[in-house]
Amino acid sequence: MAQNFRRYTLNAVGTGAADVPDGSDFDSYDAIISIRIANVTAGTVTAECYINDGSNDIHIVKDISIPSGSSVELIDGANRFVVASGDRMYFKSDTSSALDVWVSAVDAIST
Repeated sequence: MAQNFRRYTLNAVGTGAADVPDGSDFDSYDAIISIRIANVTAGTVTAECYINDGSNDIHIVKDISIPSGSSVELIDGANRFVVASGDRMYFKSDTSSALDVWVSAVDAIST
């Protein structure tokens, strides 16, 4: 069975929450296989990533410190998590235009 891999990117995320997928929900049941957040500023920044399930914000990471020029991988090894239709993932920083984000997913993994 073929799998449909997806990637979502955000550039220059700042103090306002930016969402993945861009302004919409994930499709059906997707598996998030990778999240990388990079600090593109000259100083250390604080970042957060959370999923809103339609009612609640569920944090993947909150107030993580990322040094200048560094990145963090929020999912490593064989770890994965499933998002459902209606879920939206958000990223935010304490500094304007500070983060580049890359999210990799498998679309409709249960089919």
